[in-house]
Amino acid sequence: MTFVMGPALLFCPADRPERYQKAATRADAVILDLEDAVAPADKQRARGAILAQVGATGDEPELDPSRTIVRVNPAGTEEFEKDLHCLAHTPYRTVMLAKAESAGQLEALGDYQVIALCETAAGVLNAPAIAAAPNVVALMWGAEDLLATLGGTSSRKDDGGYRAVALHARSSVLLAARAFGKEAVDAVYVNIPDLAGLAAEAADAVASGFSSKACIHPSQAAVVRGAYAPSEAEVTEAAALLQAARAAGSGVFQYNGKMIDGPILKHAEAVIRRAGRHPAQPGA
Repeated sequence: MTFVMGPALLFCPADRPERYQKAATRADAVILDLEDAVAPADKQRARGAILAQVGATGDEPELDPSRTIVRVNPAGTEEFEKDLHCLAHTPYRTVMLAKAESAGQLEALGDYQVIALCETAAGVLNAPAIAAAPNVVALMWGAEDLLATLGGTSSRKDDGGYRAVALHARSSVLLAARAFGKEAVDAVYVNIPDLAGLAAEAADAVASGFSSKACIHPSQAAVVRGAYAPSEAEVTEAAALLQAARAAGSGVFQYNGKMIDGPILKHAEAVIRRAGRHPAQPGA
């Protein structure tokens, strides 16, 4: 099974099965959360809810395994073992490992594609080793859990921007993921009503190289998708640049008064790919 990593990944509490389909239809992939979104007393019921909808049809059909992620509890915990026992009876083979801290933790998930959530100091520092694990398909970073492990109180300043340590972690996880050819997922934006702030942060995620951004409310998914979808003008400009490069036939050339080289062409190719086309297609 090939997992589809679209731009908007939406968390859904696993103990709220009535929300599964809504989350799946609003986003590119749904993350059934067995960790932070579920109270300790409700975790077994949440696992039961996942099992109950497997094979279901009608008003609440089974989720598409290629667009479903299950966030499991941290490795080494009793809840983690129970989560794995539950998943063995489902078709879901993409998991998000909460509080991933070492490559060794990935061994217990050898049968799964893993999105490793680096949200502790150890996780961020070990991000390169985690990214190198063969069953890891993506890294994600988490801001608030990280600051909690540091003894801090907030990942953001009064103006809404990230503190320096959070920005360092964000960059570190992105670089580690891309260095090993893995996808990179940006952290959630917790101020749900502030869609303008989310749009700005999602646009920065696109420009920085993140392949996806996680969401915590259905209203956020459309904003993230909008940030990742290039405008017609951007697609036209990128296609024209790539056509000019093919006509020039050289590594470096001038275009509209600017020097164009390999990195600039890669930027244009990324725009074309985000538009759902291949850079080598006619017109691209």
